Amino acid sequence: MLPGIIRPVRGDPVDRQQGPVQQDERLGIDVQPVHRPPGARGFTIRPRRWTIERSIGRLMHHRRLARDYERHPHRSEAMIHLAMIDLMARRLTGEASPNWRGT
Repeated sequence: MLPGIIRPVRGDPVDRQQGPVQQDERLGIDVQPVHRPPGARGFTIRPRRWTIERSIGRLMHHRRLARDYERHPHRSEAMIHLAMIDLMARRLTGEASPNWRGT
């Protein structure tokens, strides 16, 4: 990662409790959990939550990321990097994203 490029990272409040926070703090990454509005009951739309879901949805287009096939975390990380490279290449070339509608 390039220093100074990482913006605040948003995630579920559960993610903040599961351990990666120590590594995030060590790397200087600001993790901001997306909480429910106070006093909300039932389903509520959380601010900026769609950006998290959109990113996960884009990664799920890649078969090896749809399930946890990898035994080692560095391999999963490499597959995420490849998926994001593919996404950026499609944006730069104007090629359509794959979809399975109408097939």
